[in-house]
Amino acid sequence: MAFRADEAATNGYERAKSYLVSRNFSPEERARSEKALLDIIEECGPVVDGYPTWHPLVSNHDDHHPETYPSERCGYVGLDHTVYFAHGFLTCPYVDGAAVVKAADALPHHPRATISAEILDVPFYNVGTQPVLVRCEWDAPLEIGKMVPKSLAVPLMIEQELPVWRWSSRAENWETMRPYLLGSPHGSRSSLFVSQDTALAMKKVYMSMVESGMFGPVKTG
Repeated sequence: MAFRADEAATNGYERAKSYLVSRNFSPEERARSEKALLDIIEECGPVVDGYPTWHPLVSNHDDHHPETYPSERCGYVGLDHTVYFAHGFLTCPYVDGAAVVKAADALPHHPRATISAEILDVPFYNVGTQPVLVRCEWDAPLEIGKMVPKSLAVPLMIEQELPVWRWSSRAENWETMRPYLLGSPHGSRSSLFVSQDTALAMKKVYMSMVESGMFGPVKTG
């Protein structure tokens, strides 16, 4: 089935709404929660399932073990009941949302984006949580649909993959790498993070690296 970005974004919104806008809330709280969710999507992009490994929100990881989800392995603490957006995520711990903010503020400097966090005075997930919105603000304009332009996505991918040549004995093919390099959900040639044009450029560059032999022979089977 062909990947349809609009359909994937709509499905993601409905899942996030069902998860974050609790039936335990009063009608007034549900209305505030729904409006705030729409505002977050307007600011941070569509709901996603996972990030490209080069995305600033997850790029602070062990090079040997790239991550596609924010976690302690990326430098965060206290995440609970979390929903991901293309350029931010909302996490809803019951205690100490300030710890999430402190950890996000302590992340290493990124050359092309700023990571920040804020405790929201909005009900999300359940009564008694302390929702925290972690934002990724890029230093260059994004494309329509909050997509990352190839002028950013391609070099970030190269920076992510280049060091692998030092220890790799086998190269991964593009089909295996797609969810790691395009994010999730994704199709064969695009995702909610990058357009078809950008994904094609990423594939060409990645396959040139593979074909150079720098990672070793391509894995088969």
